Amino acid sequence: MTTAQGGQQTLGKILFYNQLEPLSYEKHRNLGVSQVANPFSFLADTHLVPLTVDEFGLAAVCYPIIFDAQSKTPLAVMGLRPGMNVFLGADGSLDPEVYLPAFARRYPFLPVLAGGGAGAQQSNPDDKVLVCIDRAAKMLSSTPELPFFEGDKPSRFTQEAIQFCKEFDMLGRRTQDFVKLMEQHQLFELTPLALPRAKSDGTPDEPTKLGEYLRISEAKLNKLPKDTYLELRDKGVSAVMHAHLLSLGLWPKILSRAARIQAATPLR
Repeated sequence: MTTAQGGQQTLGKILFYNQLEPLSYEKHRNLGVSQVANPFSFLADTHLVPLTVDEFGLAAVCYPIIFDAQSKTPLAVMGLRPGMNVFLGADGSLDPEVYLPAFARRYPFLPVLAGGGAGAQQSNPDDKVLVCIDRAAKMLSSTPELPFFEGDKPSRFTQEAIQFCKEFDMLGRRTQDFVKLMEQHQLFELTPLALPRAKSDGTPDEPTKLGEYLRISEAKLNKLPKDTYLELRDKGVSAVMHAHLLSLGLWPKILSRAARIQAATPLR
């Protein structure tokens, strides 16, 4: 499973990845990727995608950003339930105006900790990082436009992908630090997620509870001592907190998109 805040992973079931294999010249010398229609259609079954704090500014204008109630991982809300991503068309095409999280952009590559053991949060000098690929990714090809190897060396495409994974891991650590700060100052609050309902006569009915999530509490934030708030500001996290709070105003956007998809889905 993914470690908190979407940093490096240990082997196991990982979002999007179905057949992980360590990238090697022996097994993958003739493989690479080619352009395919709707390359991000794998998002169709996912309504929550991990984010790093450095992405909050771009993500906050597209969808709500919440924190997982258990792991406290920041998540982009791209739908209301599994199997419905409101930013994908019926053909799997991604809305061109939506920000795509780096967690999804690094696919089909993935850095995996080989020495940290299950549940490892950060790498250490004894950990070995393996670069893996999802062998089941539909963009993989034996006649690739972008090969994984040139001769017996990683291609420029592969080197750039590995560098992107390394940078993503660094952003994951920054995200962990941010979450620790929020916990240290007890700024999280548990919030129910409920779907509005109406009775047949149009009057409001009891909402349908879908679950609960963590958010930063504006009330708790406003009660912080001035020195504490200035300390957080100087650490560069105040903009991140406010981007998260701003993004929560986008719940109606998710609800309206979900309603349009539901209305367009034929009854079976």
